[in-house]
Amino acid sequence: MTNILISGASIAGTATAYWLRRHGYTVTVVERAPAIRTGGYKVDVRGAALEVVERMGLLDAVRARGTDMRVATYYDAAGRPLAAMDADLFGGRTGDDAEIMRGDLNELLYDLTRHEVEYVFGDSITGIAEDGTVTFERAQPRTFDLVVGADGVHSNVRRLAFGAEQTCTRDLGHYISICTVPNTLGLDREEAVHAAVGRTANVYSTRQDTAAKALFMWSSPPLDHDHRDVAGQKLLLARAMDGVGWQVPALLEAVRDAEDFYFDSVAQIHLDRWSKGRVVLVGDAGYCASPASGQGTSLALVGAYVLAGELATGGGTEGYERELRPFVAANQALGPANVKGMVIGSRAALWFQLRMMRLLPRLPGRNRMIERITGPILRAANAVTLKDYAR
Repeated sequence: MTNILISGASIAGTATAYWLRRHGYTVTVVERAPAIRTGGYKVDVRGAALEVVERMGLLDAVRARGTDMRVATYYDAAGRPLAAMDADLFGGRTGDDAEIMRGDLNELLYDLTRHEVEYVFGDSITGIAEDGTVTFERAQPRTFDLVVGADGVHSNVRRLAFGAEQTCTRDLGHYISICTVPNTLGLDREEAVHAAVGRTANVYSTRQDTAAKALFMWSSPPLDHDHRDVAGQKLLLARAMDGVGWQVPALLEAVRDAEDFYFDSVAQIHLDRWSKGRVVLVGDAGYCASPASGQGTSLALVGAYVLAGELATGGGTEGYERELRPFVAANQALGPANVKGMVIGSRAALWFQLRMMRLLPRLPGRNRMIERITGPILRAANAVTLKDYAR
């Protein structure tokens, strides 16, 4: 096996390309978008994933591009501040954690690989034959030893090799939407949050960013929508957040003009196997933990490292699954628990959460309480021992 095709040039794809090339493989990456995707939202890199970044020689660059978030403030419907928490409290950030904009991280990974990896933009896979022949929407058919699906939760490669998405999707009963909006609140490395029953709105601006990101999350039964119908998705968001106070009406007006609008269900991908024939999946395509887990980027980075390493050292896809499954299981377990704290289901629970946020900075034993909140995340982030494949 020497010639490998990767579908998807986001973090899972570019990281896999880097490690496969390091092990001597010939790598081609095909991406539907016309260029590498920039922008996006802030993501955490924790535990074992931070070690992977360090082994790539990118740790200093990642820290240099960190978001440098300082504080999160919760507001009531009338705009009165209710509670403020510094970054160490609400993010649990330590030396075991780095926060960076998703697009910035992907640019760093792309820069590592673009001179040694063939990137084909503006195209997509249409078929994968048993002999490794791959057909494309635009390019002529080519033959590869292996096809890596790194094309996200709605993976085209997974659909072609494993079947319909519905058979492996586990819905967590919520939706999420994110986009860029004008920074009318004048935020500087700050988050502004308003939580209503069943609905949450969050606006933040990171270091060196003149704009802001608006994030909406709400509980909902499955919605009938087209993943490529942006206008329809914006209408669903407006309906979901209708009647919410604070800055939400103004934010929804700004969403109308957003060009980087993201909308999706909060869901996970569960498969009995991540490989089939000449196809293997990495990142969200194989084991999405949902945005609620906070671990999607870390899973992609660690998955890329382990997949390439096991292929190079003889473990193959079986070794990849054996090494990674406990790590994936630990991180997927975070999603259902975390989402309940992100979107509050009752007035009583909302009152209690805000009360605790106001009291927490002054409570004795504060550190133990913070450990109860952040401990499970850090334990899951470190739930794998990385082999030194280079040796």
